[in-house]
Amino acid sequence: MAKSTIILISTLCFLSFFGSVYSRSDRFFVEGVVYCDTCRIQFITKLTEFLEGATVRVECKEENGTLTFSKEVVTGHGGSYKVEIDGDHEDEICQVVLVKSPRKDCSEVDTDSHLEQAARISVTNNNGIVSPIRATNPLGFLRKDRLPGCLEIFKELGINEDGTTADDD
Repeated sequence: MAKSTIILISTLCFLSFFGSVYSRSDRFFVEGVVYCDTCRIQFITKLTEFLEGATVRVECKEENGTLTFSKEVVTGHGGSYKVEIDGDHEDEICQVVLVKSPRKDCSEVDTDSHLEQAARISVTNNNGIVSPIRATNPLGFLRKDRLPGCLEIFKELGINEDGTTADDD
């Protein structure tokens, strides 16, 4: 009796696992945060302010530039956002881009191509990622003027105002 119960439970566990593997959904969730880059240095510091009410857009494009998916969302508490994407976009370039800041004093988007404020994401089941959640790099709007405390942070980090290391002087 105990042996047959163990076999039955093992079979049910195997079948539920087998079913979950083959019922993979083409539904994804992109999550990230948007911040105000108070020191204009392109990364989060202890003076960073996260932006509630910022707008971001998730877009996927084919290699020829044809837009296949686009959805805008507004960040919530702590500058966080979550976007649901239906469909597999394996052969497309998908990214999250900054659209609009809720603050006039922190609304600049860096236009240098190497500092483009976009976070690329892989929206497919064919990439080895098991979870449907795709976490992005934080995206930041630049504050018009640096906060006074930024110089102290630069000093602590051993960098100059332009982002180079203090050793490069």
